[in-house]
Amino acid sequence: MPYETLPHTADVRIRVTASGLEQLFSETARAMCDIMAPGCVPGRITREVVVQAEDPVGLLHDFLSELLYLFDAEGLLLCDCRVTLREGEISALCQGELFSREKHAGGAEIKGVSYSGLRIYKEGEDDVLEIIFDV
Repeated sequence: MPYETLPHTADVRIRVTASGLEQLFSETARAMCDIMAPGCVPGRITREVVVQAEDPVGLLHDFLSELLYLFDAEGLLLCDCRVTLREGEISALCQGELFSREKHAGGAEIKGVSYSGLRIYKEGEDDVLEIIFDV
């Protein structure tokens, strides 16, 4: 998985690298799911997630927040998202499974996606994202 955990005093901070924004958003969703519930595999549950925002940072924040809402409200772990970006909109077809304490033990409870420290930038040919999850 193309993400790494970075030092942070109280929360979980990660850095994700990908070739293109769509892949970056997809890999960040996968990383968030892995942090919450290691061992999640794409299953039969499929959801389309669509959010709108004015810029890529807002799109990513709102997309991840919607995935977190689906986890909190319905117990859905959507660990594989095929992302399509358009001007001001993200559409993602996501697959996953229901959360199981036995299967997904060892994860961290993510309470929110922080705007603090959230940045997307280029590093050579790659798109890079740094984000903090409130735990």
